[in-house]
Amino acid sequence: MIYCVEDEKNIRELLIYTLETTGFSAKGMANAKELRIALKEELPDLILLDIMLPGEDGIAILKELKASPLTRNIPVIMATAKDSEYDKVIGLDLGADDYLSKPFGMMEMISRIKAVLRRTTPKEDAPVLMCGGITLNTVKHQVSVHDQPVTLTLKEYELLRTFMENLGKAFSREQLLSSIWGIDFVGETRTVDVHIGTLRTKLGSCGGMIATVRGVGYRMEDTGE
Repeated sequence: MIYCVEDEKNIRELLIYTLETTGFSAKGMANAKELRIALKEELPDLILLDIMLPGEDGIAILKELKASPLTRNIPVIMATAKDSEYDKVIGLDLGADDYLSKPFGMMEMISRIKAVLRRTTPKEDAPVLMCGGITLNTVKHQVSVHDQPVTLTLKEYELLRTFMENLGKAFSREQLLSSIWGIDFVGETRTVDVHIGTLRTKLGSCGGMIATVRGVGYRMEDTGE
């Protein structure tokens, strides 16, 4: 279930229609009051939240959502008509998972919703991932190399998990920034290179399994290490 909090009726109905025709269940709310009522009835899988709302704006609602133990883990994508980078940064700092700048295309919205849900939905079918000498436990968030524990930062762990769940698939730096950091860091793709470098070092003899794809980015290869 996706909740769309948007005060403009035509836009709200278009969002719901698009979501439903692509296989999602969706409900619309015009303001904070309607969202609170809906949250008492059912917790959604994700909330698409407009920043510019009458009364309490989206930032105030986001703060409230993240302050409550009941709703703090619900993924939120912020939507704003403002060009100001400030609104995007504030929303992300407060715990939003992604943002959409109006006007945005419906297919872009669907793509971002799917990406956020992939990042935030636990993969119960594969609690332990193994590749070469690397073992990653997705439940305990533990990593080992040849049965020796390895301590990773959160971003290093998420990078490794992304690679291990998609063996052989090449990811661009921009794709990794979007999926791991949750935002397009324009001009900051070096962030990925730095994290890949430290991850390779920590993986020791298995670090070479993360291969550089010239002109593209990175992929993980099972070398049988």
